[in-house]
Amino acid sequence: MGLEDDPFEHRVTKDGTVLVTRGGRPVATLAGARAARLAALLGHDPATDQELLARATGNYRRGNEKRGHRP
Repeated sequence: MGLEDDPFEHRVTKDGTVLVTRGGRPVATLAGARAARLAALLGHDPATDQELLARATGNYRRGNEKRGHRP
């Protein structure tokens, strides 16, 4: 299951807080300067938005994960 199957969603509140959800569940709440930087970058390209949201939540593949082994 990847970002295409289960994308992140976001909402920017009046006070500038960015609320990030995935599958209808809250994943992260960003506030302050970090939220302002993210909000400024969002909305231009859906694929880029997904990458930015994944990185902001810490929920992205770094390429060094090991796959589970099932005997």
